[in-house]
Amino acid sequence: MVLLIILALLLDFLYRIYRYIFPLPNIDPTGKYVLISGCDSGFGHGLAIELDKQGFNVLAGIFIPDNVISLKEKLSSRATVFRLDITKQEDIDATFELVQGKTNTLHALVNNAGISTSGFIDWVTIESMRKIMDVNFFGHVAMTKKFLPLLIAKRYSRVVNICSVFGIIGVPMKSAYSASKYALESFSDCLRREMAPWNLFVSIVEPGAMRTPIIEGHDQFMNKFWNELSTDVQQRWGENFRKIQIKKLSDNFLYRHAEDPNKVIRVLQHAIINSKPKIRYRPGWQSKYFFLPLSMAPAWLADFILNRASYSNINPASVRKIHIE
Repeated sequence: MVLLIILALLLDFLYRIYRYIFPLPNIDPTGKYVLISGCDSGFGHGLAIELDKQGFNVLAGIFIPDNVISLKEKLSSRATVFRLDITKQEDIDATFELVQGKTNTLHALVNNAGISTSGFIDWVTIESMRKIMDVNFFGHVAMTKKFLPLLIAKRYSRVVNICSVFGIIGVPMKSAYSASKYALESFSDCLRREMAPWNLFVSIVEPGAMRTPIIEGHDQFMNKFWNELSTDVQQRWGENFRKIQIKKLSDNFLYRHAEDPNKVIRVLQHAIINSKPKIRYRPGWQSKYFFLPLSMAPAWLADFILNRASYSNINPASVRKIHIE
């Protein structure tokens, strides 16, 4: 069995070298439609612009209505920009009618919309967790199920799901976000295997921290959660711990060295335009060289590294009280 695994890894390595030297050709974008959610900013915004330049018919979903006009001005007349809240079935249904009015086949669906907050499980409300799961998971599931008929109407269409390194390893203060991304990873694997008879490609993108709006404002979220906590929970953690921990989060090494979002946009382009997209893309050094190896490390080692990176040197108040007693 060990020899078979080693042989499989060697063959995979040789295949990767071969494909690097002899890359597969790209498809012709003429007449092909790509639907992208979450185009207000970040990856979705940049991808819509790049695909439009390449000649695709871009269908860009926008969450904030005021952003519709500003994106329209950056795209050609081929593109369609519209309001889309993926947590509302009526918005998804309206989008389906809009798309079906233009084409009976969809080349690609890019499930990009996403939100994130930071906070300890003891701090984060159930409502906040549900909201994150609704956007980051259930919204994408609903979009995928709705548009499957247009995707499998021809061979070699594709679904591209923006996941995260937090979908392969959970870190402190990101429980809701990690849970949503773990769920999307599993959904993507199941979708790929189930839709193999229709030759539907399913690609998963797992970036680390990138310089996009989603990594901003985490200290504000933590303060908001703190202010809504009951007195006993605040006493359990302590005001001093809160202040120091929020500063620790603001000084986080990975956020301070967040990478160029164009790294993600480039792999998204490859997943959409290449004749044989990859199953998983890991853009940037954080994803490839930090989080991926850490996800395969022994649990005790991953716990040690992530806890040292996440926590301040000050223990919560009730922990200090136990030590004193």
